[in-house]
Amino acid sequence: MAVNLKGRSFLTLMDFTSEEIRYLIDFAHDLKSKKRAGINGDILKGKNIVLLFEKTSTRTRCAFEVAVHDEGGHVTFLDSASSQFGKKESVEDSARVLGRFYDGIEYRGYDQFLVEILAKYSGVPVWNGLTDMDHPTQILADMMTMEEHMDKPLNKSKVVFCGDIRNNMAYAWMYGCAKMGIHFVAYGPDSLQLDTKALSAARKTAEETGAEIEITSDTSGLKGADVIYTDVWASMGEEDQIPEKVKLLTPFKVTSELLQKTENPDVLFLHCLPAFHDFETKMAREWKEKDYDIREVTDEVFRSRHSVVFDEAENRMHTIKAVIAATIG
Repeated sequence: MAVNLKGRSFLTLMDFTSEEIRYLIDFAHDLKSKKRAGINGDILKGKNIVLLFEKTSTRTRCAFEVAVHDEGGHVTFLDSASSQFGKKESVEDSARVLGRFYDGIEYRGYDQFLVEILAKYSGVPVWNGLTDMDHPTQILADMMTMEEHMDKPLNKSKVVFCGDIRNNMAYAWMYGCAKMGIHFVAYGPDSLQLDTKALSAARKTAEETGAEIEITSDTSGLKGADVIYTDVWASMGEEDQIPEKVKLLTPFKVTSELLQKTENPDVLFLHCLPAFHDFETKMAREWKEKDYDIREVTDEVFRSRHSVVFDEAENRMHTIKAVIAATIG
C-alpha cells in the first residue's frame, strides 16, 4: 500500500496506522544507510523549520537540527527566553504567525494540548518533540534500534517499561506497542494508575493489532522481555518530588538482578537519556549527599553488553529526519 504523509502533523503515534509507522521506520533505516555512506540529500532544500523549546534537550534539538541540515534545510531555534509563545502572545496567534514563516514547526514542552493547537492553526506540519503525555519521535528511534539488535519482528517482541509508569515515555511506549502489535508491560508500583482514557484507547487499538497491554507490579511481568526500558524518576520541574519518588521507585530500579528475571540472555536495555546511572552529574551527587540515590539504572547495566542506548540516541536523528522528510519534503 502506498503511503503519503505529506502535510501531516506528527503529534502521537495513535494518529498513524501500523503501515504508516512501518513506512517511517523503513525510511529511517534507508536514510541511516545513506548517511553512513556519506550521502546527504536535498529533500528539504529551500525549507525552513522552527524549533519551539519550552523544555531543554540535547538529543531532540541536535537531532532536528542535523536532520534538517543534512537534507538542505534551515532551522530557527526558539526557547522560552527568546519567544513570546504563550506569554505575551497566545498559542493560536503564534501558530498563525509561524505558519506563515516556516514549512514546519517542532514543539517540545508540557501540555499535549499546546502541540495540538499549533497543528490546528499553523497550517503546516507540526512535530511533537516531547510533551507530558507523549514522546513519539523517541519511540520511532527505539523501534528502529530494536530491529537493529533483535532477530525477531516487532510484533513478536515484548517491551517492559520499569519505574514511573505514568511517565510520558511509558505512555508513548504503550501507544507504539498498541499500534505495532507488541506486548507491552508497564512494571511499576500499584499506587500509580495510568490515565483511564489513554489506557482504554491503547487497548482498543491492541485488539486490532494483536498487541497485549499489561500493567503489573509483579516481577513475573519481566519474564520473556526483549527490551527493558526506564526513564528518570523525576522529570523537569518535578525535582521537589525526588524524595518521594526514590522511596516509591527504588524497588523498580533496573539492575543486573532485574535483567536476569527476564530469563532472556540477549535482553536489550534502552533509555531515552539523559540517565542517572552513576554519580558523575551534579544533580546525582547533590542528592546523594542528602542520602537519596536517584539512579533509575545501575552503572553496571548501563555500560553492559545489553545496553544499546547510544545506538538508540543516534537513531533519534535518522527517525526524525524520516518524519520531517515524509511530512514536508
